[in-house]
Amino acid sequence: MKRSTTSRKSRTDFKRLRKMRDEDIIRDADAPEWTPEMFARAVLRKGLRPVPRKELFSMRIDADVIEWFRSQGPGYQSQMNALLRAFMEAHK
Repeated sequence: MKRSTTSRKSRTDFKRLRKMRDEDIIRDADAPEWTPEMFARAVLRKGLRPVPRKELFSMRIDADVIEWFRSQGPGYQSQMNALLRAFMEAHK
């Protein structure tokens, strides 16, 4: 089976990009402008490490706490996980 060759050299015109001003960049009309709320909900991944696998775990949480997280909308469980991870990283 013949392997297709891929060039590792970028075909991006970096000289032209460095000379461009913000006004010269064409924005995608379908993509909305980012709001501070969108940035706050973004998930940061450092490097290209694989995402740790999730494990099903049952625990008791105060009803008002879980309702507050649920009121944040879809992805509230991921937000809870991100907060627990930040706490863990801060206390290593």
